Amino acid sequence: MRQSILFSTCLVFFGGAILFGACGGGVSSGGGAASATASDRTATKAAPEPKRVVARVVAEYPHDPEAYTQGLLWSDGGLYESTGEYGSSSLRRIEPVETGRVVRSAPLSGQYFGEGLALVGDSLLYQLTWREQRCLVYDRSDFRQVGVFAYSGEGWGLTANEAGDSLYMSDGSEWVRVLRPADFAQQRRFAVRDHRGPVREINELEWIGGRLWANLYLTDRIAVIDPATGHVTHYIDCSGLETRIAHRRDTDVFNGIAYDPASGRVFVTGKNWDKLFEIEVDL
Repeated sequence: MRQSILFSTCLVFFGGAILFGACGGGVSSGGGAASATASDRTATKAAPEPKRVVARVVAEYPHDPEAYTQGLLWSDGGLYESTGEYGSSSLRRIEPVETGRVVRSAPLSGQYFGEGLALVGDSLLYQLTWREQRCLVYDRSDFRQVGVFAYSGEGWGLTANEAGDSLYMSDGSEWVRVLRPADFAQQRRFAVRDHRGPVREINELEWIGGRLWANLYLTDRIAVIDPATGHVTHYIDCSGLETRIAHRRDTDVFNGIAYDPASGRVFVTGKNWDKLFEIEVDL
């Protein structure tokens, strides 16, 4: 059962600066988004059945098996990664991708569990936290934390659209919130659906070619979502990837999508996986 959220403006102080965030008066019992109002409710028109395609592996690269990957993105010739787990969460820069070498890392305070990661403009990295209801803001050049935003519910995945004027955030439910980067205020939201109904457990997000690519937690599939309708247009089968990694006791689920718009390359990995994969998909 979901509860309505009444949004108010929160003032969050960090390093002498005041940043604004959307604070909810309540959250759903499962940590998902609250029920939609009449203005933000996604149309219940039946979604067409998604097409199903299989990812092809183009290349394999090393990946730190100690990295519990929560967010992944490409910028300026390398990867940025958000890792999770209390006491082990971090923000990382990986360059070059062919070696998997971590060239910069900033640990999170032990109170935070790192989650989704997005680049806003050319200079700011936004990193979600799981249950702490805080988005940490960093200067991309040196990982200096420059601010923080507050939000309601859980933080899972985060990505920016191509124009950089909107952020898309998942919280483990079927809802995707569309946020304004300047103050993290919610502009709208929509429910993700396929031909069977709501699609839940939406995790890591990446904006690719005008659509959202989303890891579905505890599965080896990527959902390709039309952000205008919330409909899943494709399911990408990545089940073959797990047969190519070394399994250890702490090896966890498929998670992490990064896109290089200059080359069109797509990279994926998983939590504590020892490999990063470059894949191709025919959509």
